[in-house]
Amino acid sequence: MSITYTAALPVRDETVLRVSALLHAERLRRGTRQGRRALTCFRQAVLVLRWLLDGTRMHQLAHDNTISNSTGYDNLHEGITVLAAQAPGLHAALLAAKTAGYDYILLDGTLIETDRISTPGPTPGVDLWWSKKHKNHGGNIQVVSAPDGWPLWTSPVRPGREHDTRCLRTHPGMLATLTEIRDDVRTLADLGYEGEADTIAVAFKTPPNGQLTDIQQQFNRAHNRLRAVGERGNSLLKMTFKALRNVTLCPWKIGDIVAAALVILHIEHNRTT
Repeated sequence: MSITYTAALPVRDETVLRVSALLHAERLRRGTRQGRRALTCFRQAVLVLRWLLDGTRMHQLAHDNTISNSTGYDNLHEGITVLAAQAPGLHAALLAAKTAGYDYILLDGTLIETDRISTPGPTPGVDLWWSKKHKNHGGNIQVVSAPDGWPLWTSPVRPGREHDTRCLRTHPGMLATLTEIRDDVRTLADLGYEGEADTIAVAFKTPPNGQLTDIQQQFNRAHNRLRAVGERGNSLLKMTFKALRNVTLCPWKIGDIVAAALVILHIEHNRTT
């Protein structure tokens, strides 16, 4: 026995229709014949949005749409891929920030937790996805935000064991792009990026057995007041999209999932910068 109840997605009709249009364009690109899919583009869009926004389990989504779990996952993965392809590149996002007149942008890393089983790391006894800092498995995502904390760009995923500076250096072209634009738009970040202080503006670190000068302390207060707003970008993504609180898919899909969430956020609020 089952109970039917009414539910509502916390998005505008325009957002669902936009996602549906993107899925329709993908089916045309693939040459999918009409009537060959179990779900229409609209119903597929709703499935993807329910998974992202509400964190609805696939078993429930499949049951509601009278499809198998495997078909549901096929529709979900396709939707994530289509949405992630619409996400802005870092260079485009930084140019948009410059055009918008921003003097600085905010960079911060966040861990997207996952309940997947452990994976051997590069050295014996090291878990690839285990974050010692957060005491959990997950993937590291770098988030670039506007001065008010609005997320502009999200990076591909890196294993949770890697710290922010290593992720910054590992992502192809990320450090070079931030260096290229630093004279026009400064990048503010926390001390997790102190290894790239020539490119990233960070606070002064208290020396061992020493103290900061009054000027350095004053700089740190001003810097931290501006930089702390970057946490809003991470929180906005995680609070809006329940799927980002604990990803149950392959950890290497986390980057695409976050990028898809970013695209939905931009569409829903009609804002990119």
